[in-house]
Amino acid sequence: MSGVNKVIIVGRLGKEPEVRHLENGASVANFPVATSEVYKDRNTGERKEQTEWHNVVLWRGLADVAEKYLKKGDMVYVEGKLRTRSWEKEGITRYTTEIVGDNMTMLGNSGGGQASGGSPQSQDRYQESESQPVNQSQEDATDDLPF
Repeated sequence: MSGVNKVIIVGRLGKEPEVRHLENGASVANFPVATSEVYKDRNTGERKEQTEWHNVVLWRGLADVAEKYLKKGDMVYVEGKLRTRSWEKEGITRYTTEIVGDNMTMLGNSGGGQASGGSPQSQDRYQESESQPVNQSQEDATDDLPF
């Protein structure tokens, strides 16, 4: 029996997307998304908020959309899968877990107005046309940065 690797998050961009254009023509965008959960502390009755940060990676057409339209603070819906990868830096093996998005919906921007250059209507939905896993040669084309 095989498993299911499916993630859905709705949150705000923590910073502008970092977009790289690889030699093979593919684009890759990386950005953090914050999700928050509000709960009531059982002991004090105080209202608390817990924020989780998620590293999001978008490839090809989705990366191009992110580069053109997404800004820090924008609300976004991302659907994809979890991927954990490792790299070595200064003799130490490091690990990161990312959400590789294959579907993204912009839920509006943070500033209340349109981004410069004109932004799509709120709730525009984008889907990666190629849902195949990234092949090893594309990953080898990246350097040792943890994103």
